[in-house]
Amino acid sequence: GATLTALAGGAVETGFAPRPPHPAELIEHLAPQSMLAALSGLAATFVTLERGSRLRGCIGSLRASRPLGFDVVRNARLATRDPRTAPVEPAELPELTVTVAVLSPARPVAVDSFAALLARLRPGTDGLTLSGSGRRATFLPSVWGSLGEPERFVAALLRKGGWPRTLWGADLRSTGWPEGLTAERYTTDVFISRRAA
Repeated sequence: GATLTALAGGAVETGFAPRPPHPAELIEHLAPQSMLAALSGLAATFVTLERGSRLRGCIGSLRASRPLGFDVVRNARLATRDPRTAPVEPAELPELTVTVAVLSPARPVAVDSFAALLARLRPGTDGLTLSGSGRRATFLPSVWGSLGEPERFVAALLRKGGWPRTLWGADLRSTGWPEGLTAERYTTDVFISRRAA
């Protein structure tokens, strides 16, 4: 955990350099030799940047397609330019909290109704990805902290993904399951550093 948050913080800090170091250079400089094998395995991660209680960026990968170390560096740098927020400024670095979440492989949730999905979810434990109709949206398990009930969690995820209000604005327990909608869940191992630099 300390290595991953150090990598993410280093990626954020060096991302402001005229020529940011390549991820491999950063990993070689910041990671202990004993961690290099673990950092080379494929993994999916999310990196979240916060200043106080304010989100400054959150970018991640849902599929393990890059080595763990590379994925953390990539997502940390992209999180400084999350299009949902103003770009992170260098002066903010000492006040940033950096969180790295390493995702487990996603597993399909075979359901045919929202009521069944709500019953299968484990609040505080499951991350959820919904896909269908050309849309995809995910919530990390940490989002349960602000949306504690399964119905609120799923409705907010449908709203985030741009599905029609007729879906998320109604009583989900009595709403039919849209054709083509798929659900996957995953868990995360979360590591937090209170300062990026």
